[in-house]
Amino acid sequence: MTQPQILAFLILGGMMLLFIWGRFRYDIVAIIALLASLAAGTVDAKDAFSGFSDDIVVIVGSALVVSAAVARSGLIESALGWVTQRVSRVEGQLAVLVGSVTLLSALVKNIGALAMLMPAALKMAKRSGHSPSLLLMPMAFGSLLGGLITLVGTSPNIIVSRVREQMGGEPFRMFDYAPVGLGLSVVGLLFLLVGYRLIPRDRRASTSMGEAIDISDYNTEASVPLASKSVGRTVGEIISDSDGGAVITGILRGGKRLAAPLPDMAVEAGDTLLMRGEPDALERIVVTGELALAGLERNAGTETAPDKIGIIEAVVMPNSPVIGQSAGRMGLHTHHGVNLVAISRSGQRLSKRLSETMLHAGDVLLVQGPLEILPEQMRTLGLLPLAERTIRLGSVRKGLIPIVILAAAMGATALGLVPVAVAFFAAGGLMMITGAISPREAYENIEGPILVMLGALIPVSEALQKTGGTELIGAWLSHIATGLPAWGAMALILAAAMAVTPFLNNAATVLVMAPIAATFADQLGYRPEAFLMAVAVGAGCDFLTPIGHQCNTLVMGPGGYRFGDYARLGAPLSALVLLVGVPLIMMVWPVK
Repeated sequence: MTQPQILAFLILGGMMLLFIWGRFRYDIVAIIALLASLAAGTVDAKDAFSGFSDDIVVIVGSALVVSAAVARSGLIESALGWVTQRVSRVEGQLAVLVGSVTLLSALVKNIGALAMLMPAALKMAKRSGHSPSLLLMPMAFGSLLGGLITLVGTSPNIIVSRVREQMGGEPFRMFDYAPVGLGLSVVGLLFLLVGYRLIPRDRRASTSMGEAIDISDYNTEASVPLASKSVGRTVGEIISDSDGGAVITGILRGGKRLAAPLPDMAVEAGDTLLMRGEPDALERIVVTGELALAGLERNAGTETAPDKIGIIEAVVMPNSPVIGQSAGRMGLHTHHGVNLVAISRSGQRLSKRLSETMLHAGDVLLVQGPLEILPEQMRTLGLLPLAERTIRLGSVRKGLIPIVILAAAMGATALGLVPVAVAFFAAGGLMMITGAISPREAYENIEGPILVMLGALIPVSEALQKTGGTELIGAWLSHIATGLPAWGAMALILAAAMAVTPFLNNAATVLVMAPIAATFADQLGYRPEAFLMAVAVGAGCDFLTPIGHQCNTLVMGPGGYRFGDYARLGAPLSALVLLVGVPLIMMVWPVK
């Protein structure tokens, strides 16, 4: 083993340890690996930034914009709206939800597809009385399987296509993944319709979302304007507007708080009513009683008509910029054009006023504002909408535009009319030009850390090839596979990729494993396509932990899952992917 090879392996090993440790974000780890490679001389200075000019960076960035525009259209939620009212059995709900998220994940980013359908899943669970845990983990796994169907379904597919192009001059096309991806998706769906019974039924969602659809303890406050018809009415009369769904817990009058007001106490102009109850009930009290919700006075001077003001229910996500900020000092109206109406925190009765409350991750908020900007502001603030409200996500014409553009881009690449990078770059540009997504939102959805990681790791991965490191690993794997049939050698590669991806980012897994798999196949005298496909499948199928993929992490809190719950359902699904995937890949991509 030469010195450059030793250095390349040391850098690779150190990078994997940093990924597993998790102390640094994955893009920072990639930067460290690139700097270490430059210092060690395994990457030339002139090649240090070659990865950022690679087509894969353009494709992934453009695909994120296209995915966000499709999600913004609202067509998916509309299409599933009537289904949520007609399906009550768990098996039927799973068939609809897992099937939908699987197909949608073939067209848009799987984390986006999952986030779009989670409110529908929670609503189904509430209506039928089932625990959300029975639906959310199967949906997360379905989203991972759906990403295997097309070239843009997941980043590993794009990277594997690039490796094949480097080796043989011909990349994988848009639907080259479909026979294997669809086959595994169908088998996975059938398993999940039965295997969901492996999920513990006693799991209850954490405060992040599971109980959010049925929250009855929002805390809010509203003032009584001079011209309000609530002036002179009693507390009991005002509460009657809520049909028993809300209570008045206190009244602020003249700077003093009147706790536990009696039902016959009359309300005066200038009072501030402290209320607690269901969101719909609170909204009825405010509208019927002509009250002004906290912060509503900041709408003075705007031209937004009352019938275009709405309220949305949303959860504070772990990376939200509002965490740790006082509810009264966030400048929501000044900077975002919306108002904080109410807060709920895991059934707790908040002791402080709304304006003094510090927001936490997992808080469920009611946010009020113009219907036309609410969806966009939810994304900006890091809030995930939960309950359906009268929110128009765009006209039908605007909703169809991203679908048409996406179909055109996929058709152009499938027919070989233009390269994938050109097609999706054009699609992303057209999304902004046509107004399907605003430029600001488009750039917000381009995940810089992912692109930086890809750009930095490409030269690091190529250094392993240039120093001959991939040939060494390929020879080692070939020695292990000596005497194994072709299916055994492929199973070895697929299992290795599945074992590594829970600890590395799946894109990083492919950058490391794809060249090794191609070398391994060459040394055994096999064609590389099947082995590259095995790497893509293995990297895209992390069913064992909640931390290996964002989709698994997203459902952990809402489903109330524990770390070990994933393996209960994920281990047999992983084995099924291995058993079905190997012969399916060999059938579609012969090794000889």
